Amino acid sequence: MNLIIEQGNTRTKAAIYHGGRQEASFTYKAFHAVDLVPLFAQYPLTRGILSTVTDRDEEVERFLKERLPGFIFLDETIPVPIKVGYETPATLGKDRLAAAVAANYLQPERDLLVIDAGTAITYELIESSGTFLGGNISPGMTTRFRALHEFTGKLPLIAEKEDIPFVGVSTETAILAGVVNGIVYEMDGYIHDLRIKYPKLLVFLTGGHSFYFERRLKNRIFADINLVLIGLNRILEYNVEN
Repeated sequence: MNLIIEQGNTRTKAAIYHGGRQEASFTYKAFHAVDLVPLFAQYPLTRGILSTVTDRDEEVERFLKERLPGFIFLDETIPVPIKVGYETPATLGKDRLAAAVAANYLQPERDLLVIDAGTAITYELIESSGTFLGGNISPGMTTRFRALHEFTGKLPLIAEKEDIPFVGVSTETAILAGVVNGIVYEMDGYIHDLRIKYPKLLVFLTGGHSFYFERRLKNRIFADINLVLIGLNRILEYNVEN
């Protein structure tokens, strides 16, 4: 069985994969080596991969290296099953790379756009040749709400809500409409413009806010909150195979 660990900016996900399928998943606000003990007690884990967009945790790495015969810490030296055209692979977020790998694995030989709606919103473009060309990064929804509050004198801190007006009629609804509608226009704009060059472009949406935006987009997309985990498992399997 494979242990997949994705450490993000605000939380850590762990998942158990067997035969290419997810058997279980866990989410942690704070993650330490002690949190791994119950997983090893419950599952016959033999391989694992750790990806992080934050600082490396030496204690967690040491724990995994001691207990997993096949362990990978994902960095720019690890082979992946797609060609990476990014000019600075050492600075490429490993969640971005894993999402691109997953999309190419699920829809091979297709032009793909992966949108990850989390703390940041990332856009990854993968050509049908299996080449990851690169992408863009912009602030996520919660980040935009916090920025408006923290970098102004009087604007309140707003949380996401279901009903979003087109035009705000109060300061609160003006912020809601501006942030949420702005993100929707941003996403739809990328999809529209990229489909001029890639008419058969397929779009994947993932991340903590993926389902919040899925129903608001005009364009048809494939929403999968586990896309990064799928990609990490694929990278692990690829290295075992080769």
